[in-house]
Amino acid sequence: MPDYSIIVPVYNSYESLKELYLKISEALSNVGKSYEVIFVDDASTDHSWEILTELQLKFSDKIIAIRLAKNFGQHNATLCGIASATSEYIVTIDDDLQNPPSEIIKLIDKMKATDADLVYGIYSNKQHSVVRNLGSAALKSSSRRVFQTKGNGSSFRLMKSALARNLLNHQINFIYIDELFNWYTNSIEFATVDHHKRPYQKSNYSSGSLIKMLSNLVIYYTAVPLQLMVYGGFISSLLSFVAGIIFIYKKLANDVPLGFTAMIVTILFSTSIILLSLGVLGEYLSRIYNVQNRKPPFSIRSILRS
Repeated sequence: MPDYSIIVPVYNSYESLKELYLKISEALSNVGKSYEVIFVDDASTDHSWEILTELQLKFSDKIIAIRLAKNFGQHNATLCGIASATSEYIVTIDDDLQNPPSEIIKLIDKMKATDADLVYGIYSNKQHSVVRNLGSAALKSSSRRVFQTKGNGSSFRLMKSALARNLLNHQINFIYIDELFNWYTNSIEFATVDHHKRPYQKSNYSSGSLIKMLSNLVIYYTAVPLQLMVYGGFISSLLSFVAGIIFIYKKLANDVPLGFTAMIVTILFSTSIILLSLGVLGEYLSRIYNVQNRKPPFSIRSILRS
């Protein structure tokens, strides 16, 4: 059994894979730690799988290469890697070399010093694009406000396998690993690590994908929209009641006609609240349908291992 399992979700990053593995090997070998590297190819459309096949043939005792049947997303691919890990400690790291593998040692030292269940690598100076930074900030801010968590985190993590394997109990098609961790433990620490600019290609995260992730996160893991419906319905009812009292008073006191405009405004306001509420309910029903279908979070097409 190796000391550490290094999980790398892969998507369209063939240029960095060889360099990434060699740097992981160098970092852990320098501190005398045994390891396995689990590459999970999330249905890449470039030559990533071919590169992983070459690496696994050359370093068959160190590398497990998994190819998913379709693109499930980074968190689902990470969950797949966790399911295949065999060590007591698990590291997750991106495939783009923005997290130098040598920084894994800082995570290890922090866990030894604190005995935390989970250690995040956080960046003093993030080298993402403006859009990516704004999207990450929105996600973290939402986490702090809605989930009452520390709201700091990254995809560069070190965790105990006992914690990581709890995630395998969640059989839903949308997995957001960091929120699930917060459900299982409060023993979370942070280590400041370096963050480099992406040396190859551009980030696969667009503004649209970040917005979609945020909306799924809110609907799958919170009841905030339903609570807003309750408050919105109460406020709209109160406003409609007050408006009705005002119009009735004007009619009785001054014999002023209520008017077509006032009636239309009231009807449109009430109708818009109803339609908005129905839309939110529809979103929740569609998520409930997906959960009840028990779709697995990932499907493996092929595995290469010794």
